[in-house]
Amino acid sequence: MVEAGGNGSSAPPPATPYEKALAALSSLITKRSRADKSNRGDRFDLLFDYLKILELEEPIAQMKIIHVAGTKGKGSTCTFTESILRHCGFRTGLFTSPHLIDVRERFRLDGVDINEEKFLAYFWWCFERLEEKATDDIPMPTYFRFLALLAFKIFAAEQVDVAILEVGLGGRFDATNVVQAPVVCGISSLGYDHMEILGNTLGAIAGEKAGIFKSRVPAFTVPQPDEAMRVLEEKASRLDVPLQLVRPLDPNMLNGLKLGLEGEHQYVNAGLAIALSSTWLQRTGHLEYPEHSTSLPEQYIKGLTAKVSLQGRAQIVPDRFINSESPEDLVFYLDGAHSPESMEICARWFSHSVQPPGTSRSSHDWVQRHPIETVRRNSEQILLFNCMSVRDPQLLLPNLMKTCASHGVYFKKALFVPNTSVNHKVGSHSLPPTDSQVDLSWQFALQKVWENLMMGNKGGDDNSAGTVREELADDKEIAIISCKNSAVFPSLPSAIQWLRDSVRQSKSVRFQVMPVFRRLIYFVFHSHGTKVYISGPCNWFVTSCWRCVEIHQEMRRTTKLKPPICKDSEVVKCRLPQRASATYCMFSTATYFASAFLSGYN
Repeated sequence: MVEAGGNGSSAPPPATPYEKALAALSSLITKRSRADKSNRGDRFDLLFDYLKILELEEPIAQMKIIHVAGTKGKGSTCTFTESILRHCGFRTGLFTSPHLIDVRERFRLDGVDINEEKFLAYFWWCFERLEEKATDDIPMPTYFRFLALLAFKIFAAEQVDVAILEVGLGGRFDATNVVQAPVVCGISSLGYDHMEILGNTLGAIAGEKAGIFKSRVPAFTVPQPDEAMRVLEEKASRLDVPLQLVRPLDPNMLNGLKLGLEGEHQYVNAGLAIALSSTWLQRTGHLEYPEHSTSLPEQYIKGLTAKVSLQGRAQIVPDRFINSESPEDLVFYLDGAHSPESMEICARWFSHSVQPPGTSRSSHDWVQRHPIETVRRNSEQILLFNCMSVRDPQLLLPNLMKTCASHGVYFKKALFVPNTSVNHKVGSHSLPPTDSQVDLSWQFALQKVWENLMMGNKGGDDNSAGTVREELADDKEIAIISCKNSAVFPSLPSAIQWLRDSVRQSKSVRFQVMPVFRRLIYFVFHSHGTKVYISGPCNWFVTSCWRCVEIHQEMRRTTKLKPPICKDSEVVKCRLPQRASATYCMFSTATYFASAFLSGYN
């Protein structure tokens, strides 16, 4: 191993087996955008050829599957359903998308991400067989299709009792829809999303989602807009599907406990999960679990209230590396809302979460541990925002602003960052260099929308203590342009660095930051107590720091820092692959890069 600060002549470390698998997976990424209409139903019949090659036809036919589509809440519904049935004593398999840091997050066995050893075994089993049989007529499957096929292989080989499948996009032409005889189907809340593929009306979108309905297989849905509900009912009637409407779960049925996922909207998803679980139990002959009426079985309550993990969805992360009086001086409230409806839900959750203790039910543990410290300083709310150019900010931002304002929450400043990241060396305290070639035109457009909204929707107290500093415009290395209510930054790391600097300079205010991204959502990543900010997409990524990881050659070559030491006095390493094989995720979050503002590396 080359020590930190060594010369740069050493060759990069050889790729690990896991990195080789990711490189192979990245080769399946297509070049076409979602807006390309030719993607729609692109040779869906090929999936059945792939199943035959992988000898999965019979295993899938025997699998006891729950299939869930929807615009919002389908991932949460699947997660609740899996937890309920696992607490009922069944071996569960859960396939969801997208992943955020590690592709293995998509495949869960008994509530845990599949381990690396099993992933590699099943991955190469599928990849090599498909590659061997690939022809011009039957090419290698595309990225998401391969992952869906891999999920079927994993669940069949692991002999799960129940497989819960979340649709990736739409339903009718989704790779998961090769399932011909699920036990039960579910449709979560519907709204406007992916209209370039699914259609411009709720009716068209509902029709695509209802594509998972199978003849005489029971299906459940939650309250929907009238147009969408009519289409669901028509599709169900045509296929003789018994479609039932499920009401949100009554919180009183949890015996005073809280759902394992945050947000009032989760009671809608929990209600759907209960219906799916109950029907699965009944249709598979497990009559020992009675249908709920006024009370829930103990296993259901345990499943619904168990702490489950959906990173980046209503997730609260205090920044612990700002060297201020308290890590609560800078707190990130992470969510990936990307439609008008989900933006409103996200805003309600954020507004509820930032309320001082005693005014609302707090949703994070540190508030309850430090109630006095929490309220002794003024708090200011900052929005950190990005959306793709296919989204309409005139639909997203007003919903966010109005909903927060209705709860008495006003953003002091909105920060807009591009959908890219930069390579910033570990341990460096300077900001990453501004790339003059970064196209910030979309961020300026977002900023203009926000400023216009603020002109007509001014709220809050302009003279509140600890105002956010306005000299941003004087520092071209930090922000390209700063207005009274907003700023554009050249990168996510520079925005984070400005937030940290602002907290350090202010002695009387703490910041509550609400990052709202779809593709550019970032996390605090844990490894032996070290936390790394992850952002993307870009050409570098962290595969995951499990036991120990290896600091990339370039970082060691250009810094004289010594690697940090873990609790066992071993070198904490960081596994970063070479640039050529790094872009491995395409479905909904691109590759992730460690921005590496790590005070722990000092």
